[in-house]
Amino acid sequence: MMINDELWKKALGGIETEISRANFLTWFKNTHIIEHSENTITIGVPSNFVKEWLENKYHKYILKSLRNISPDIRVINYTIASENLKIDQKLKIQKESPPPPEEQLEFKDFNLDPNTNLNPRYTLETFIVGPFNELAYAAALEVIKNLGKALNPLFIYGGVGLGKTHLLQAIGNTIHIKDPRKRVYYITSEKFSNEIVSSIQNHNIHNFKEKYRDYDLLIIDDVQFFGGKVKTQEEFFYTFNTLYESGKQVVFSSDRPPKSIPDIEERLRSRLEAGAYIDISEPEYETRLAILKSKTLEKKLDISEKVLEVIASVVQKNIRELEGALNTIHMQSVYHNRILTPDEAKVILSKNTRPKINITPAQIIKNVAEFYDIPERMMFERTRKTEIVKPRQIAMFLIREDLGGSYPFIGQKFNGMDHTTAIHAYEKIINDLKKNSTLEEELRSIREKYQVK
Repeated sequence: MMINDELWKKALGGIETEISRANFLTWFKNTHIIEHSENTITIGVPSNFVKEWLENKYHKYILKSLRNISPDIRVINYTIASENLKIDQKLKIQKESPPPPEEQLEFKDFNLDPNTNLNPRYTLETFIVGPFNELAYAAALEVIKNLGKALNPLFIYGGVGLGKTHLLQAIGNTIHIKDPRKRVYYITSEKFSNEIVSSIQNHNIHNFKEKYRDYDLLIIDDVQFFGGKVKTQEEFFYTFNTLYESGKQVVFSSDRPPKSIPDIEERLRSRLEAGAYIDISEPEYETRLAILKSKTLEKKLDISEKVLEVIASVVQKNIRELEGALNTIHMQSVYHNRILTPDEAKVILSKNTRPKINITPAQIIKNVAEFYDIPERMMFERTRKTEIVKPRQIAMFLIREDLGGSYPFIGQKFNGMDHTTAIHAYEKIINDLKKNSTLEEELRSIREKYQVK
């Protein structure tokens, strides 16, 4: 009998061809088969809301797809199942017959090309270009045009949800289509590291080296997670050198520039900086609206342009949050069986979005200086005195957290300080808040002046 995860993966592939992509992602994520006995299937779902929706709206598609795979199936039950139950069952399956990591079911991996590990949906045609990412896009085109000869390595960095993964995979997909003979491979830094550990444990590190040193284009996502992993850094250093010296292309992404990645060897850092490193900032309103329009067409959603304008105005940080808001509005529209009005969209989004505040970075800096009783001018001085550094870091944190300012923007507000200083300040306050309740009270007091709780 086919194991549950394999059966459900194949069934989902059939269901996806019957319904819209947006509905598929909305209603079938975090679902799984928890029991298969004779002619009955029990499907675990994350909530009662999803349970009712699958029973009433998609039961016939689920039954059809499952019976195409296993004609004996006659009955389908739905039950609310916690993630812990799913994990327990996966562990049980692994004990009986442990599958290799790349064969384990992941919702987001259904459409991956098995040879390149790329998602074919990520293309240059679907990548929206605006002032916030046009330099990174131009660099991607240059790499495609002169693979291994220009901008090698290419290092693209920026905050979460800004389209780095899309652009990296679009580079890979374009090269793969342009010349199928080119060996292209995409992998996250975490999976790369896991493969190294597995290779060492299984005494086949030689196979690992042969695999990764034979690619024409190697793409590694979220390379900041190499920090602190000594063996991973060592193996990758030699892999990179082999590829580079052979004229092969390497492309990276990270949430920060190479010099700001902690706990990596200087020789590796110098390799990461050897080509071009380019940042992607936060999208401005016009680009946010263009992205929403593109996603609406791609997913065939029935959402008015006025509502899209509301989303673009309310959600300002990144593309991932834009898509999440779009899916939320769509789900509500489907549930109520009508197109939502702009006012209804505002109400829905307001429940998940921090209210907009009328305060400027200059006012935040002034408030922080007053709270800590230091002259405002000292907030801009390049000093390492604790009594100045702490207030400055807090001001940078608040501009980032409450106004959504990009790191380069924050640096500019402090007499042109480097954006990495803003990154460090933000992360320092985030870490300090986890262990310092006094700091939390201080932030609350400062924020009371502009009503951010």
